[in-house]
Amino acid sequence: MKLQLIGINHKTAPVAVRERLAIPESHLEEAIKRLTAHPGVDEGLILSTCNRVEVVAHSNRGDADLRGFIREYFHLEPAAYEPHLYEYQEHDAVRHWFRVAASLDSMIVGEPQILGQVKEAYTTARGVGAVGSRLDQLCTRAFAVAKRVRNETAIGLSPVSVASVGVELAKKIFGSLTGKKVYLVGAGKMGELAARHLLANGASSIFVANRTFDRAERLARAFNGEAIHFDELYQTCDQADIVVTSTGAPTAIFRREHGERFINRRKGRPMFFIDIAVPRNVDPTMNKVDGIFVYDIDDLQQAVAAGMANRASHAKEAEAIVDSEVQGFETRLRSLDAVPTIVALQEHLEAIRQEEILRARGRLGQLSPDQEHAITALTRGIVNKILHTPISVLKDSAGRGDVRSTVDLVHRMFDLERNAD
Repeated sequence: MKLQLIGINHKTAPVAVRERLAIPESHLEEAIKRLTAHPGVDEGLILSTCNRVEVVAHSNRGDADLRGFIREYFHLEPAAYEPHLYEYQEHDAVRHWFRVAASLDSMIVGEPQILGQVKEAYTTARGVGAVGSRLDQLCTRAFAVAKRVRNETAIGLSPVSVASVGVELAKKIFGSLTGKKVYLVGAGKMGELAARHLLANGASSIFVANRTFDRAERLARAFNGEAIHFDELYQTCDQADIVVTSTGAPTAIFRREHGERFINRRKGRPMFFIDIAVPRNVDPTMNKVDGIFVYDIDDLQQAVAAGMANRASHAKEAEAIVDSEVQGFETRLRSLDAVPTIVALQEHLEAIRQEEILRARGRLGQLSPDQEHAITALTRGIVNKILHTPISVLKDSAGRGDVRSTVDLVHRMFDLERNAD
């Protein structure tokens, strides 16, 4: 029996390669069916995201050619992807899968999306009947490992993007973002992402101002917000608690005198400027105005770097959790390898016990209920004493990792008929 995993990810392959092996969600069920029909594959699932494509299989005979499956399914020249493939078996496959689910192998370590993607891959494969006992155990344990990492470490708490840093800083300033208004100045992608994060964390509404009003309208519609003509910027900006600037203006569009005017109109209520433009849209002297808080792209990037460093330190704790879980998982699997032999041994000795009781009845004649009970108790006691040592040895060998040789020995000693793996 063998667990196998093969794949590519953002570390081993550029997007030009990854996109050629990506499997659309609409084709995933058919791909999994073809995987389980591939020679040697008894169970299988496929994880396909923008950052990775991984094929996981369990083979009772241990001879599944997953590289062959990739060749046959994608019809690509192997030279186009072979140098980027990684392949793991047994212990290494378990460890890799646990690390993937726990977001330790992600582009941004600690991001939560990958666990949902792993769960979807499992659900899809299970839905088409491709998941048996081994992959079911692997995945359910991987989910538990991810939960442990999330609960027992702070790996997911440190912000690691400009947008998430902006949200965390805004929370520190306002305490809560519930009901706060956002003003997006410029229609760049980074500004849009920051606005999305702010709205997702409780901000109530958004204004959008852009030199091209049509773009402002399109973006405002996407957020159910309000588009503002750019020449009305200074008359309306004080309505917002958080201002995100991302225009291509060559000089600052917000200066100290603007900040003083806004604070006066707001009667001292604070404003937070997230300036992600280069060159900067907000003059640094705005920070000298009481109640005005300004963070430019360098400030935000420093916070991102600090978040990444924090996650790296927490990742060490998470790796230790994964290592212990891999060891425990493999011990449980080895114990399962001993179960069929334990059951066969119990059935074998029970059959002998029943046979000997029948033979004794032929010599002893009719027995009273008390005599029947005494013979049953006596013979069961003998069988249990005989079973005790081989069962204990089988269980101990599972913990040590040499269960296969012990299973073979017990089968020879008791002349058990081995069940085919």
